[in-house]
Amino acid sequence: MNTRQAAPEPVLVLGNGPVGQTAALLLARWNVPVVLLDQRPERDPVGSKAICQQRDVLDIWESVGAGNRIAEEGVTWTTARTFYRNEELFSYSFDDPGQAHFPPFVNLSQARTEQVLDERIAAEPLIDVRWDHDVVGLEQHAGGVTLTCSTSGGQAVVDGSWVLACAGARGDAVRDMLGVTFGGHSFDDRFLICDIRTDMPDWADERRFYFDPSWNPGRQVLIHPCPDSTFRIDWQVPADYDLKEEYLNGALDARIRRIIGDRPYDIVWKSLYRFHSRVVDRMRVGRVLLAGDCAHLVSPFGARGLNSGVQDAENAAWKLAFVLHGWADEALLDSYHDERHAAARENLEVTGATMRFLVPQNDRDRLRREEILDRACTDSGAWPEVDSGRLAEPYWYSGSPLTTLSDTLPRAARPPRGSAPRPGPGVLVPDVPIAAFGKGSTRFREVARGGFLLLACGDIDERVVRQAAATVTAAPVRLLHLDRVDRTGALAAALQPSSDELWIIRPDAHIAAVVPNPDYDTTTSALCRVTGEPLAPAPRRPETAPAPDFAGG
Repeated sequence: MNTRQAAPEPVLVLGNGPVGQTAALLLARWNVPVVLLDQRPERDPVGSKAICQQRDVLDIWESVGAGNRIAEEGVTWTTARTFYRNEELFSYSFDDPGQAHFPPFVNLSQARTEQVLDERIAAEPLIDVRWDHDVVGLEQHAGGVTLTCSTSGGQAVVDGSWVLACAGARGDAVRDMLGVTFGGHSFDDRFLICDIRTDMPDWADERRFYFDPSWNPGRQVLIHPCPDSTFRIDWQVPADYDLKEEYLNGALDARIRRIIGDRPYDIVWKSLYRFHSRVVDRMRVGRVLLAGDCAHLVSPFGARGLNSGVQDAENAAWKLAFVLHGWADEALLDSYHDERHAAARENLEVTGATMRFLVPQNDRDRLRREEILDRACTDSGAWPEVDSGRLAEPYWYSGSPLTTLSDTLPRAARPPRGSAPRPGPGVLVPDVPIAAFGKGSTRFREVARGGFLLLACGDIDERVVRQAAATVTAAPVRLLHLDRVDRTGALAAALQPSSDELWIIRPDAHIAAVVPNPDYDTTTSALCRVTGEPLAPAPRRPETAPAPDFAGG
C-alpha cells in the first residue's frame, strides 16, 4: 500500500466550463491543488446553452456549496407535454416520493450556472485560474505532465501531476495530441436556438415538445421555461438555414410570433447548432483523463451532455485524489475509462435512438415514425414509443471492475423510463434523510461523499470490519449502523436490505458492494476491488495497526 503524499502536485484542468469548474472544485474539496486553464480571454457572458440541470448533478454541486443556489435560482418544471401537429398527445409529471432534496430538473442558463461556480472557485485558495492559455504542447513523463501554452504575452510552461481535459467540443487539438479517435457521426439538420423574454405564465413550469407543428412543418420544436420570464425555444431547421438572413428579413420575428402570438418579446440570445454523436476510443491516455464534451458529444434531447460531463468530473476527481494522497495505486484510474466510457456509450445509444426518431435518415424510419405518431393520437399504448428524449439519469456501474456483484440482488441495467434501478452494486444510493455524526437531520448522500462509507445492516462483527478496512486503505472510512441513523425508516425502505449485511459506498455515493454476513476475507476482498488493489485478500495486519478515519454512527 502506498503512503500518503504530504503535498500533491497540482492537477491541470483544461477548460473552464461547467465540467472543468466542477472538477476543480471537487479536487480542491479533496485537498488537491488545481491549475484551471482556458484558451479564452474571459468568460462568455450570455447564452442559455446547457440549461437542464438534473437532480443528481445538483447534488454533486451541493457537495462544493453550489447546488442549493443553482436550484433556488432556476426554474423547476414538473410537467412535460408532447404534441403532434397541433394536438396534445400526452403529458406526464415526474414521480417524486417526497424524499429527494432536489427537484428532478432545474432550468438555469449555463452562463448563470458558470457564474455561481466561479464564485465558489474564487473562494477556494487551492484553485489557480488562468485564462488566455491555449495548450499547444503536451509532454508526459514519469513525474507528471508539462503543458506548453500560447498566451497573448507569448508562451507559458505549466507543470502538474495529471491532466483532466475538459476542453469541450472544440478540444480537437488536445485529442490530436493524445492520439485518440473521436468516432461517430454528425447530423445534417441544424437546430436554431433562441432565448426569448416574454410573458407566458401558463407555460412557466412545463416543457413542451412539438412534432410536426403547422408552424414548423415536418420538423420539431422544443420549448423550455427559464428564469426571468425567459423561454428557450429550439427549432429543427434545414441544413441550408441562414440565421443572419432570416433575422434581417423579418422571417425570424414571424417564426417567433407563430408560437408566442402578438405579445411583446426580446431576443436575449440566439445561435445555430449542428448536433453530433461521438465518443473517444480512450478516456485515459497515460496521465491524461478526458471528460465532458472533450470525450463525448450527444444531442441535447434528454439533457445528457452537461449532466454526464459533471458525473465524469466527480468520477475522475475522487480517483485522482486517492492516487495523489497515496490511498490507491495508479491502476485505480483505469476504472475511470471503464466506467465513464460505458456511460458515454449508454448516452450515445439512448440519444441515437431519439435522433433516429426525430430526424429519420431513410424512408423506413420515416414511415415508422409517422405510423407511431398517428397511432398515438388515439391509442395510449403507443405513447411509450414516441421518443422526444429519455431524460438524463446517473449511470449504474454494475459492469465496473470496482463493483462486487451480489448473488441476491439483480444486476443493474437501464430501468423503465422515469424510474431508477433498485439500489444494489453499482447504483447511486438513494437521497433520503438520516441522522449521523451529531448533525441531526442530514442526507445519506452528504455523508456518503466523505470517503468510503460502510453501512452495517443487522448484526455484524464491527471489530472485524474495522480491521479489514484498516488493512486495505488509509483513505477516510466511516461506519454507520442502519438502526441508529435511520430514524424515519426511509433508508431501510429505499435499500430494502437483508439482515446482517454490510453495504460499502464509494466516495461518489455509488454502491460498491453488498456483503452478506461479512467476515474479514469477504470485506477485505470487496474493499480491495473498489480501491483497485489486487483481489486476493491482503495479509492480515496486527490488530494494533492504525485505523482509517472512522467516525461512529
